[in-house]
Amino acid sequence: MTDIFLQAFVYLLAAVLAVPLAKRLGLGSVLGYLVAGVAIGPLLGLVGQETQSIQHFAEFGVVLMLFLVGLELDAKQLWQMRQRLLGLGGLQVLLTTAAVAGLAFALGQPWQIALALGMILAMSSTAIVLQSLNEKGLAKTEGGRSGFSVLLFQDIAVIPILAILPLLAVGAPATEASHDEMSLVAGLPGWANALVVLGAIASVVFGGRFLTRPLFGYVARSGLREVFTASALMLVIGIAALMSLVGLSPALGTFLAGVVLASSEFRHELESTIEPFKGLLLGLFFITVGAGIDFAMLLSQFALVLGLALGVMLIKALVLLLLARLFHLSGSDKWLFALSLAQAGEFGFVLLGYSQQQGVLGSELGALLSMVVAISMFLTPGLFILFERVILPRVTRSANARETDTIDEQGPVIIAGIGRFGQIVNRLLRANGVQTVVLDREYAQVERLREIEMKSFFGDVTNPELLHTAGIASAKMLVVAIDDVDGATALVRHVRQHYPQVAILARAFDRGHTYALTDAGADWVVSESFHSALTLGGEALTRLGMHPFAAEQRKTAMLEREKAHADELYQAWREVRDNSDRRKRYLELFMKLEAALKDDMGKDRMAGHSRSLSGWTPPPRGYEKALAADEEQTPPSSPA
Repeated sequence: MTDIFLQAFVYLLAAVLAVPLAKRLGLGSVLGYLVAGVAIGPLLGLVGQETQSIQHFAEFGVVLMLFLVGLELDAKQLWQMRQRLLGLGGLQVLLTTAAVAGLAFALGQPWQIALALGMILAMSSTAIVLQSLNEKGLAKTEGGRSGFSVLLFQDIAVIPILAILPLLAVGAPATEASHDEMSLVAGLPGWANALVVLGAIASVVFGGRFLTRPLFGYVARSGLREVFTASALMLVIGIAALMSLVGLSPALGTFLAGVVLASSEFRHELESTIEPFKGLLLGLFFITVGAGIDFAMLLSQFALVLGLALGVMLIKALVLLLLARLFHLSGSDKWLFALSLAQAGEFGFVLLGYSQQQGVLGSELGALLSMVVAISMFLTPGLFILFERVILPRVTRSANARETDTIDEQGPVIIAGIGRFGQIVNRLLRANGVQTVVLDREYAQVERLREIEMKSFFGDVTNPELLHTAGIASAKMLVVAIDDVDGATALVRHVRQHYPQVAILARAFDRGHTYALTDAGADWVVSESFHSALTLGGEALTRLGMHPFAAEQRKTAMLEREKAHADELYQAWREVRDNSDRRKRYLELFMKLEAALKDDMGKDRMAGHSRSLSGWTPPPRGYEKALAADEEQTPPSSPA
């Protein structure tokens, strides 16, 4: 028992130390886990032969991850993916298998071994790819969705691969241990095997559709969260076991169950319950991959191992780029698709072990290829970093580095920036017959607006020549809504200096940006979040029992107090900007504002009327006291 505690402590300590550091350095959590595994395994020798056993257990994290992914989809969305799932995924497996097998055959391997290597190395790492895509917010992009489709097809393809590998044996099976595993289909004829598999899938769909709701309802009524956790894990583990018994991928089965439960009212509770287990097991899996690297073999055959790993990744990336072109993935999406799936995957370890058991591969070749798989997985976080820091910025610059649109119209209002904020301003003005000239330096954003017939022009609005072409000299107003703090401030300063007759209305990101825009010469500045936050706060007060009139008055009081202190805080900000030692005075003024605001909230404002509240009917005096008394007298409702 002591050994178990010590091993658990070592693994958790490595994760706690390495992963936050990797995240802070912008390397991602996956690389942090892998480095932690290398540190406690090959470098420090704190873990040993138990790593492989722990890895098999930790692979259950992949099963949980596919279940959670399934919960995010529904049957309709899955059907919409069919072209990418079958076409893109199927071609990736076939073409990669053919490319790797052809190269291996050309290098002198028998065709049986070459074909086995092609199928094994065609797999990619579901764990690393999905974790990295979700962590970096890339899962919803076209490249991310296409990558997920390929990974899902690979999970399906493992089933026929396991059936084909024994047919490629060139020697006697190394062991018969695999026959000791429990199976519902062992020894059955093909037609019976198919019926059992279809029955298992049908039971998952039927149970998920009709049995889980009463089950989880029964558990939820107990009010014991730990029992709900146990039932959620029971569901996933049971489905994984059933899929294993009929020879299917456990991850594929739980994914199907997740899709069935995607429309269930218990979906969000299941997500929040499973998520911590998924994250912990995936982290443990990544650590075991790093800890399982055989540094003795790596150092003795460094050039060969690294060359094979890079060669496999290059072949897969080239195949994926070809498929990206065939399926019309362009820009950053094609690079994300190609780089994210270029590695070999965790299924490679399973298939390599199975191939050795069946006499397809020798133990020496199997050990070498296991190292190649591990190294390719270890290099994958670096490919995501390459995509984020090098490729994505270049693709974005290339998309924006095109000739500026010819501006063929002018109007009294120029809107600089047509994102979520500028769009609303433009729609309101256009709806009231105001002619606007809309400019934005993000070409993709301009294209999206043209799709909905909202005319806009591509170009860098901070360029004086573009402003002149847009008619700034004759314009009455400039609305500044670009997503660039420094660029917006510089634009306001330029227009105020050269076109003083133009009224400048600007959007600010925060209080400091408000002051900077005011200092640059903006006539009117609004914070993008202040009024929406004030509205939500008023709604919160109303739902907590305050009369709508009283809530509106308190919102007005806060707005008036902000305006009353605005000039004082602005002057203090200017002093802090010029002399950092005066920051204390600015903080004191802000605390003074908070104290005054709290005092305003405590006043009885029921008898007072602001001009902005002239359309409101105030509640009768003593409304809050009467409401509180009613709530005390009302008995609590019984649970349904």
